[in-house]
Amino acid sequence: MRRVDAAVLALGLAAAAALGFAATPASAQLPAEPVGRVESLPSPPRPHWVWAFDVVLNRSALLDLDRGEFLGMLSTGFLSQAAVFPREGSEFYLPETYYSRGSRGERTDVVTFYDAASLAPSGEVVIPPKRAINVLTTGNAALSDDARFLAVFNMTPATSLSIVDVRERRFAGEISTPGCSLVYAAGARRFIMLCTDGALLTLTLDERGGEQSKRRGAPFFDPERDPVTEKAVRVDDTWIFVSFEGVAHPVDVAGESPEPLEPWSLLSDADRADSWRIGGTQHLAVHERSQRLYSLVHQGGEHSHKDPGTELWIYDLRRQEREQRVALHSPGISIMSETIEFGRDWPAPFSRTWDWMLDHLVPNPGIGQIAVTPDEAPLLVTGSQLGGSVAVYDATSGELLRRVSSGNLTTHTLQAPWGAGERR
Repeated sequence: MRRVDAAVLALGLAAAAALGFAATPASAQLPAEPVGRVESLPSPPRPHWVWAFDVVLNRSALLDLDRGEFLGMLSTGFLSQAAVFPREGSEFYLPETYYSRGSRGERTDVVTFYDAASLAPSGEVVIPPKRAINVLTTGNAALSDDARFLAVFNMTPATSLSIVDVRERRFAGEISTPGCSLVYAAGARRFIMLCTDGALLTLTLDERGGEQSKRRGAPFFDPERDPVTEKAVRVDDTWIFVSFEGVAHPVDVAGESPEPLEPWSLLSDADRADSWRIGGTQHLAVHERSQRLYSLVHQGGEHSHKDPGTELWIYDLRRQEREQRVALHSPGISIMSETIEFGRDWPAPFSRTWDWMLDHLVPNPGIGQIAVTPDEAPLLVTGSQLGGSVAVYDATSGELLRRVSSGNLTTHTLQAPWGAGERR
């Protein structure tokens, strides 16, 4: 089967290349590009702008999903993680790590402040060289709900949080959190963390970013029988953690202490009998306005919760019921670490050839990441760790709209942070 797939792919690429040569003039005169010009993005940021992080190139690409265009790029340091976006869209923050000799030498960890219009760094705060460097897509950093303090998760393997006052741009201190990891915002100057026994640690900061209180609650899931993934999503004041077996564990953080709510299952008995499971490295997304939860699923065996998804299941959070299933298309492929993109500028009828090939000839690598824009007309974007292109869908109907090339080699994390009035 692998040889057959490879043969089909080779034939498809050869056909597309032949069509491309046939549709492209023999020579093209490109205009000279001016040197030293700095562009700025429109302000405020648009709801359908999405960030796609590449852990291989250590960079992040900003994409316009409506126009299908690449807008800009950040170089994000050694094995970077997702950025953190405050309510105010004029800047955002990114924990970064640098080594004096590239991959070795003296290590420096910083929180860099980026201007949202120019994408240029506007400042940085040096933090202890301890931040967790891992392949997790969420939970490594969080901004308090009052947009004052940024908490960065450390693991050496001892666990702690580095606290940065983003208003005064200063390091406020390090707080030890033994046995508890990752970090999620849970109010003004308050964060929660997942602990090894299935409980939550609640950390409250004082006015200067120091530790005011630290409380550990009772376990809300069984980490031995059915652990939750760290890829939680937040709806209003409720965090939703989903277990390996597809059980949703909502936690209300509106009060002084987190309150676990009644668990509910994303999968029916019939689904389990057919071996459906959650899947992907960023398998959840949510749209607060419509109260819809999006989950990647695939058919697989035990411990396959990180395998890529083949379908997207959409749930009504008010009724806690699935209301829609969407079969997912390939977001695109890369050959020898290069994103392959045919057909964008071809004349009709060849302009749709590449999309047809991806849907009918090329094996689908599966979907590892999803994100949903938070506006009134939401878009769903999907990606794969095997390529840098992303696929864009109507998040309401599930219709595939287009594919967009990010220029990345792989897609590690997708973020849709900007939507008028939607962000906390």
